[in-house]
Amino acid sequence: MFELPSVGNRALLVHVDPAGGGISDDDIREFTELATSAGADVLRLVTASRARPDPKYYIGGGKLDEIATLIAELGIDLVVFNQSLSPSQERNLEKRLACRVLDRTGLILDIFAQRASTFEGKLQVELAQLVHLSTRLVRGWTHLERQKGGIGLRGPGETQLETDRRLLGIRVKTIRKRLEKVRRQREQGRQARTRSETPTVSLVGYTNAGKSTLFNALTGTHVYAADQLFATLDPTFRRLPLPRGRHAVIVDTVGFISDLPHELVDAFRSTLLETRESQLLLHVVDASDEQRAQRVEDVNTVISDIDAHEVPVLMVYNKIDNLDVDPHIDRDDAGKPVRVWVSARDNRGLDLLIDAIVERVTAARVHGWLELNPSAGQIRAELYQRGAVVQESFRDDGGFRLEIDADRTDWLRLCNRYALAETALHL
Repeated sequence: MFELPSVGNRALLVHVDPAGGGISDDDIREFTELATSAGADVLRLVTASRARPDPKYYIGGGKLDEIATLIAELGIDLVVFNQSLSPSQERNLEKRLACRVLDRTGLILDIFAQRASTFEGKLQVELAQLVHLSTRLVRGWTHLERQKGGIGLRGPGETQLETDRRLLGIRVKTIRKRLEKVRRQREQGRQARTRSETPTVSLVGYTNAGKSTLFNALTGTHVYAADQLFATLDPTFRRLPLPRGRHAVIVDTVGFISDLPHELVDAFRSTLLETRESQLLLHVVDASDEQRAQRVEDVNTVISDIDAHEVPVLMVYNKIDNLDVDPHIDRDDAGKPVRVWVSARDNRGLDLLIDAIVERVTAARVHGWLELNPSAGQIRAELYQRGAVVQESFRDDGGFRLEIDADRTDWLRLCNRYALAETALHL
């Protein structure tokens, strides 16, 4: 048996191209950023091309010997693979290299564990980690083979491994119950927004595309934003002011990445449900990224995984300050906004983005002047509460003359409630 080192962040990265079509510099850069974001001190990168993964070690014997030599020379504490390893491959590699081994899924889970700050976020990450760990309890530590003993405890016994599995299963059930409670609370919030007919707009996109910077620029808040992967983990809700006194709720969500672990997608499903229930998705893209087409594809894959593919999407091409491009709106043949080019860092094009959002989330509207008698104060108050009054003047008899701009559904409901004629508005 062997004991693995429990501390140390000196890392050796291993990237294997399974297709054998050449190593992508972009994949290497993203992998290195992931490891750095997790706090690893990257000392060396080893690359390989392999048409078919080795069932025992994932890599071949030659590369395995090369890595073992580097571990001894550099004092490596951790070997990180940019692929998903099976539990047996991870176990065999740790035994062969006498070093901690982590795959891509484990690395991303570790980053999420560091960034989670809210109660819900911590529960979701713990759930994902436990689900991932449940297949990897068969390790090299000798304590996993010990059986309980002592007076009154002898008999068939229960190995430490079996105890760990049982306790892990209990903890998973507990977390799922707590997350279900949080999900019900979120559902109440969504129902309240639905009753008030406040549209919800969700920011989605590849990690580090500038979602949080755009979120801050649109709302005037100071949500944490940094040039790093997964700077934002917990969803943030803010009021988004719109023209003519209207507003929407905008949600900043976790960034996506290629090969996002299924454990995370499942664990964060309650959070990502906000995305599915939105009236509009703002798909933020780094316009200066050479791989932006692939990034869009990766995000669309996750959107499909969470059943949000039917939600209308407005593409937002951010970071045009890195390109020779002016802010503008691209429209389809019907004149509907489909792409907006902006720079969130320089606050360029945000007015165009607001206009495009209004066009996409605003239903059929009514606009005109409404004459109200002095006794119609209740109608006037509700129109103000719904943000439907553009301006107001007072008549000589004490009545009101209001310029109204409202959702048609709102207007028809008010007409029905207060016995107003639908044609009460006049231009």
